[in-house]
Amino acid sequence: MLGKLFWIALIVAAIWFWRKNKRQASSPKSPAELEAAPMVRCAHCGVHLPRDRALSLQQKWYCSQAHLEQGPGSSDR
Repeated sequence: MLGKLFWIALIVAAIWFWRKNKRQASSPKSPAELEAAPMVRCAHCGVHLPRDRALSLQQKWYCSQAHLEQGPGSSDR
C-alpha cells in the first residue's frame, strides 16, 4: 500500500514539475512580443484589423482589396 502511494506521489510531482517548466518555456521572450499591433477600422465594413495587414487609400483603411475598390460603407458617407 505504501509503495503504491509513493509511486502515485512521485508521478504527480513529476507531472507538476513538467507543467511548471513547460509554462516558463512558452512565455514571451522579449518586450516586442508583448506589444500589441496598432489596430485600424475598415472604412467599408467597420471590422478592426492590425494596421500592417490593412490597405490604405486617401487616409482610409480597408480590410481587403474588394472593400478598397467598393469604397467607404454607408456609415461613413
